[in-house]
Amino acid sequence: MTFTEWFIFFLAIQVVHFLATWKLYVKAGRQSWEAIVPVYNAIVLMKIIHRPKWWVILLFVPIVNLLMFPIIWIETCRSFGHNKRPDTILSVLTLGFYIFYINYFTNTEYIKERSLQPRSALGEWISSIAFAIIAATLVHTYFMQPYTIPTSSLEKTLYVGDFLFVSKFHYGARVPMTTVAAPMVHDTLPLLGKSFLSSSKNQESILNKLTLPYLRLPGIQKVKRNDIVVFSWPSDSLKTMWGDNSGKFTYKPVDKRTNYVKRCVAIPGDSLEVRDGYVFINGKRTVLPGRAKTQYLFTVDTEGKQFNQGAVKRYNIREYYGTRDGKFLLNLTDDEAALIAKNPIVKSVTKNIEPKGTYKEDVFPHNPQYKWNQDNYGPIYIPKQGETVALNEKSIPFYEQIIRRYEHNNFSIVGSAYYLNGKKIDSYTFKQDYYWMMGDNRQSSLDARFWGYVPFDHVVGKPVFIWLSWDPNASGIVEKLKSIRWDRMFTTVGGDDEPYSYFKFFLIALAGYFIINYYRKQKKSA
Repeated sequence: MTFTEWFIFFLAIQVVHFLATWKLYVKAGRQSWEAIVPVYNAIVLMKIIHRPKWWVILLFVPIVNLLMFPIIWIETCRSFGHNKRPDTILSVLTLGFYIFYINYFTNTEYIKERSLQPRSALGEWISSIAFAIIAATLVHTYFMQPYTIPTSSLEKTLYVGDFLFVSKFHYGARVPMTTVAAPMVHDTLPLLGKSFLSSSKNQESILNKLTLPYLRLPGIQKVKRNDIVVFSWPSDSLKTMWGDNSGKFTYKPVDKRTNYVKRCVAIPGDSLEVRDGYVFINGKRTVLPGRAKTQYLFTVDTEGKQFNQGAVKRYNIREYYGTRDGKFLLNLTDDEAALIAKNPIVKSVTKNIEPKGTYKEDVFPHNPQYKWNQDNYGPIYIPKQGETVALNEKSIPFYEQIIRRYEHNNFSIVGSAYYLNGKKIDSYTFKQDYYWMMGDNRQSSLDARFWGYVPFDHVVGKPVFIWLSWDPNASGIVEKLKSIRWDRMFTTVGGDDEPYSYFKFFLIALAGYFIINYYRKQKKSA
């Protein structure tokens, strides 16, 4: 829905609210007209049900408001004497329309001095849980989100099994577009499947029309070159989710697409090229942060001899890709490859690079006029908001999906002519910035080289902190605990120096908190 459509929908809700509550407002000593004035009616209602005015703000926060509405319905019913369990159940099951019955078909009076204390231990427990979920949802959606590294695309920089905190406020929190969804989860609920309501068959369905237009809160910085970024995968759809392997494209909202984490190697306006596996930006080889561990596949010939465990640890051999013609295939940094070449059992170390001019059809823009592969790629321009590019046979493979899919235009190609929303054009001006995301594990990463640009509206946040790290392949809780990588606990993600664990400081602070809290309780009881 557009902002205009949402405004009309909002006004319709005000009319429904007025029809359901105007008599109740009068019984509470207010004027009937106060029930129809947008926002003001909510402030007045908070006074009627004896709840703080700041609750009104929560009614306008997407996802959070889904939790707040049932609370308001229940509180309204109780303020007019309908405080039994069937009243509570009916107010929720009818989506608040039970209040119509109270308004028109009962003679109930307003309870001015209503107690706000829960009537039972169960009620108190439910109330506490509800507001804990609301608080956690606010933090998760607008400030900090937990994230797990699922694949090895950034291996040796970030490990599979790292648990991160991703900052939403660095680049500006993206307001949820999917308005009907479970709180604090992304796209999947255990056992139930999808965590949100939308149609997977028709993007124009009523459910999908309920999505909010893209809106982002102000950030404290822009996405910088070489930042590690979490983003919604642009190429994602429902076709491989929840067991659907039909291969058909189905709709999935932007904010519910699978989250990926990669390094932003090029920013809007850059020209990018990959030469023999190395990234060049605007003609210069990029200089990565000190913690970046760029890797490539190397063929290591030991004439069949095995590395011992000491050598495995020394050379940081974390990924082993089997053998080819009796030779090891190892994922190594250049420094590790140089070091391993000095081992007496090693006869040769060869980096596996696809030669320049070799065309791979799975590489973006998937067009044979660009004979590119993952190791020799480009040059390619990274679109910048407000910049204009000419449209022709050479440029259209790069920008067609931007124009049609990411910037939501009706775009068609008739012969050699291009039509934008029914008007013939020969150039296009970008509406937003785009980024180029790649993995440090250069030859084992599904990244922008295969699916292209990442629009800014797909950016989720910036990983800032590793709070837990363990081996995901360890089986059972005991083995998981044994596999914890203590040196990675409570380390920052960015920086040029080696990671430093702040875990001991966390333990000291936690112990201090419990000691102070203990003495406070002792002092109060004295």
